[in-house]
Amino acid sequence: MKRLATTQPGFEADFAALLDEARQTTASVTAAVAAIIAAVRAGGDTALAEYTQRFDGWSGTLRVTAAEMAEAEASVAPDLLAALDLAAARIEASHRAQLPADLVLNDPAGLTLGMRWGALDAAGLYVPGGKAAYPSSVLMNAIPARVAGVARLCMCVPCPGGVLNPLV
Repeated sequence: MKRLATTQPGFEADFAALLDEARQTTASVTAAVAAIIAAVRAGGDTALAEYTQRFDGWSGTLRVTAAEMAEAEASVAPDLLAALDLAAARIEASHRAQLPADLVLNDPAGLTLGMRWGALDAAGLYVPGGKAAYPSSVLMNAIPARVAGVARLCMCVPCPGGVLNPLV
């Protein structure tokens, strides 16, 4: 790591070079990500599977079946499941209390004004998990979406070695 001090000669030039390097890195990463997004938009799950193989060295199905989910749940210690259930209930209660209500107003001129709240049809959830499991990310993303009325959730989570952590 290069250390810069404002008191050292040439600080301004060194700092400008550091910023320029960061900008170039950001630009190249942005371009690479844009290319991947375009490829996945065009190629769908096939392209996604190709990138998963390329970057993660894993090839397999991208979907988790209901049977696999049931098997994962059965493998989790009962006390841990109870803790997750309690957390889920608390999160749900909190988000239900925050649900907005539709509003209808009749103004003095006789106009009816209002706001109507509605859910999205679907939502994508990203749950980190390369080195550790984060079931809290599942709960804090999925439960508010469900409370809001989102009908379809799609979750993406890293699976080191091709194994989905049963906690997520």
